Parts: sequence; C-alpha cells; structure tokens
Amino acid sequence: MNITQLQRFVAVAEELHFPRTAQALNIPLPSLYTSIEKLEAEIGHPLFTTEQGKTALTQAGILLLADAKEEIAAAPAPAEKPKVPAGGKAKASKGKGRAPVVKGQPKPYKKRQGR
Repeated sequence: MNITQLQRFVAVAEELHFPRTAQALNIPLPSLYTSIEKLEAEIGHPLFTTEQGKTALTQAGILLLADAKEEIAAAPAPAEKPKVPAGGKAKASKGKGRAPVVKGQPKPYKKRQGR
C-alpha cells in the first residue's frame, strides 16, 4: 500500500465527501477516485458505499482506517529536497538589442524603399 493512497483514504474517511476532500488536498477529483479504486483493488473489498448521495465506510473501510492511521504515523518523514543556491552565472548581452536578421527578409531596422 502506498502512503499517499493511505493518506487520501484517511482524508476521505474523515470527511466522507469526495469533492470537499479533493479540494482540501488540492488534487483533482478523478485522481482521488483513482487512488481509492486502486486501494480497493489491492485490498479486494469496497471501502466506501454511496447511498442517496451520502458516503459511508464499509466494514473493510473501518478496519483499514485504524491500520492506515498507524502506518501513516510510523512512516518516515519525506526527504527534504536539496537546496540549490540562488542565482547563477550572469550572461552578457550580445548584439545591439535588435531583432535577428532572417535571410530573405528585409532588415527589421531599415525602412523598405517604395517603388
């Protein structure tokens, strides 16, 4: 089981509302549904039931909720991204600041002679 899937499951189990949970986690709703479906496929039982627009946990969901909270608490904290020093090598400006000349086109800084 993936920690991210477990975190999403716990969030939905506490909220019991998929759209609000997706908004709170700042993820798209289809992504949340996919995570829960993958978790259900891995376990082999449905975790939620939806009747008359209300979401509820199944028995398998209730059992998984306690285990999921323990696994999330025992999981190591995510590794921090290495800090990259700010800035970089400054590049000198080349050219005269005009548009580049394209072969076959008139020069951008000269007026064309009318006929």
